[in-house]
Amino acid sequence: MLQGKKIILGISGSIAAYKTPELVRQLVKSGAEVKIICTPAATHFVSPLALSTVSKNTVLHNISDGDSWHNHVMLSRWADVMLIAPCSANTLAKLANGICDNLLCAVYLSAICPIIIAPAMDEDMWQHPSTKANLQKVATYGNHLIPVAHGELASGLVGEGRMANPTDIVQHLHRFFQAQTQQLLTGQKAIVTAGPTYEKLDPVRFIGNYSTGKMGIALAEALAQQGATVSLILGPTHLRPTHPGIKTILVESADEMYLATIQEFDSCNIAILSAAVADYKPAHMATEKIKKADDTLVLSLQKNKDILAHLGTIKKPNQILVGFALETQNEIANAQLKLKKKNADYIILNSLRQAGAGFGTDTNQVSILAANGHITQLPLQAKTDIAKQIIAHITTPQLP
Repeated sequence: MLQGKKIILGISGSIAAYKTPELVRQLVKSGAEVKIICTPAATHFVSPLALSTVSKNTVLHNISDGDSWHNHVMLSRWADVMLIAPCSANTLAKLANGICDNLLCAVYLSAICPIIIAPAMDEDMWQHPSTKANLQKVATYGNHLIPVAHGELASGLVGEGRMANPTDIVQHLHRFFQAQTQQLLTGQKAIVTAGPTYEKLDPVRFIGNYSTGKMGIALAEALAQQGATVSLILGPTHLRPTHPGIKTILVESADEMYLATIQEFDSCNIAILSAAVADYKPAHMATEKIKKADDTLVLSLQKNKDILAHLGTIKKPNQILVGFALETQNEIANAQLKLKKKNADYIILNSLRQAGAGFGTDTNQVSILAANGHITQLPLQAKTDIAKQIIAHITTPQLP
C-alpha cells in the first residue's frame, strides 16, 4: 500500500529519533518516497547525513540556507501524508497551540494532507495533564495518533511513553492507506446500537443518561465507509448519521432497542452494541404526571433485558459481537468479566477518568479487549478515528 506514496517524515528532539533511520529504510523498501524535516534539536539525536543516505533525499532542518529558503507550503502540498515520529512533548505542545518557530511546525501548519503523529516521551511527561490536553487538541484537529508503547524509557523507568517500533508505524501506514482505497466490508451487514434510552416515569419524566450517540454514529459511519450495509438503532438524540448507506431505526426505551436489535441480528455479520442502555426501568409508569407531595419519593425499578447477553447466547460462528463497557473502578478486570459472561468477541472499554473521553465529547480513549485475551489501548483522539481503528481491529484480528 505504500508503493509510490509521498511521505514527509518530521523528526523532533527525542531520544527515540535514533530509530528513524530504520523507519526510513522500511518506508523506502515498501516503495515510498520520503522527505525528511528535522527540528534543530532532532539533529543532536540523529545524523542528517544518515537520514539523507537512507532516504536518498536532502534532509531539511532550517527554514533557510544562506540566500535560499525552503517553501513549506509546497512541501506540505507535495505529500500524501505527513508523519511526525518521534513527536516530543515540546513539539506536541507547539502543534496543539499553533506555535511556528521551526520548519517542521511551518510545514505542519500548512499541510493539507493527513497528519499522523507518533508521540515519544518519558512516562511522567506522557501522564502530565498538559500533555493529555495537547493530545486532545491535536486529535480534534483531525490528526491521527499512533499509540505509545510500554517498556524501558530513557530515564531508566519502565512504563508508557516509548515511540511505537518502526515496524508498527509502517503497519499503521499500510492500514491507513488501505482504509482510504478499499472497502473491505462490501457485502457485509452490520448493526450498531447508539445513544441513550429513556425509561418513562410518567408522561413528562424519564430515567436516562448523558449519552449523545456520537461514538455509535461514528462506528456506523466507519462501517459504511468500508462498504457494509449498516442498520443504526439509535436512542433519543438530536444527532444523525450522514452516510447514505446507513438505515437509521429510531427507538426510545430499552425494550424498543431490544426488539429492534433482535429483529436485525439474525442476518448481520457484525453487531456493535455501543448504546448506553438503561439497566433498570420503572416497574410501573404513572399515567398522569406525578405530583410533588411528600418530601421523598420512592421508585420501584425492575431490570431491563440484557441485549448483549441475549445476543451472546444466539450468535453464530460467523458473527462478530462487540459490546461496550463504561467502568469507574477495576476497569480492565470488570471489562474482562463482562467479555466472558456475555460471550462477546470484543469489549470496548470506556473510562470516565480521562478528560476529553466519554459522553458528549468529540474525542475518546478506549481499550479493546478481545476474547483471546489480547488488549489494545488506543490513545485519546477523535471519535471518528477511534471508530476506524475499532473496525480495523475487529475485522482484521491478526493485526496488532
